[in-house]
Amino acid sequence: MMRRPRRNRKSPVIRGMVEETRLSVKDFILPLFLIEGNNQKVEVSSMPGIFRYSSDLMIKEIESCMNLGIMAFDIFPAYPENKKDKTATESYNPETFYLKTIEAIKRNFPEACVMTDVAMDPYSSDGHDGLVQDGKILNDETLEILGKMTLAQARAGADIIGPSDMMDGRVGFLRNVLDANGFQEVSIMSYTAKYASAFYNPFRDALDSAPKLGDKKTYQMDPANASEALIEADLDVEEGADFLMVKPALAYLDIIKLLKDNYQVPIAAYNVSGEYAMIKASAQRGWLDGERAMLESLLSIKRAGANVILSYFAKEFASLVK
Repeated sequence: MMRRPRRNRKSPVIRGMVEETRLSVKDFILPLFLIEGNNQKVEVSSMPGIFRYSSDLMIKEIESCMNLGIMAFDIFPAYPENKKDKTATESYNPETFYLKTIEAIKRNFPEACVMTDVAMDPYSSDGHDGLVQDGKILNDETLEILGKMTLAQARAGADIIGPSDMMDGRVGFLRNVLDANGFQEVSIMSYTAKYASAFYNPFRDALDSAPKLGDKKTYQMDPANASEALIEADLDVEEGADFLMVKPALAYLDIIKLLKDNYQVPIAAYNVSGEYAMIKASAQRGWLDGERAMLESLLSIKRAGANVILSYFAKEFASLVK
């Protein structure tokens, strides 16, 4: 008897019955870019279809996304240079527009899940995720600043804290800060395996947060290394992370699977700006079917083992399945 696997591919109904991996709107967190002011909506030139919103328009955008079934949002602030300094003091100013917007989102949509970014780069005059002194990134001194930032975000209503800085020991430090101040229910989605990647450039355009000097290779991971991700994951789980994230996603599908196979906590993957921009640019030139490429790439991230996908495609995907 000849085995005929094609019998299970012969119609859309049968293919649907036997498909092993399924994407859902519930899988996604949508990253959003926030700017100061009112009635501001500015497209990111290197990310077609993605905008920076002032607080009032971001509220409307979130409502639009929630109507499509997207319930989780990761908010990133873009600060003007005149509000940046070496120690990122604006990050924990209770009157700053980022924290005020988080409060407004949770006031308007208490059922929404708001994730925040913990790193110095949006607020730092040096453009680095940590404190710079004599050309070096200081690890332990940075933790104190990140602690203040985290506490301010939790007070504003953040549901999930996302430390993206890659400083050693930061998950345990931030967990202790949260717990000591009555925020035991605030989750930590650690950027566990965040690689020093070429795929971040459009994001840095969106936030104007590129390093002023040097690069981030002393704290972000070497793209050549896989087993090092296990070291980072061991530490993050031990220190109290609720989710482990891999960033970027498409060039690191093996790392997503590695973490999925070795840990019992949910695995997140960040489908980053450069991955989004490649598909959009190719689709605009007619080189790729943009919709099919989007779906295939998102499916690959889920198939590799990601429980949660942070993606700029989230709204487009939600509109498609709606």
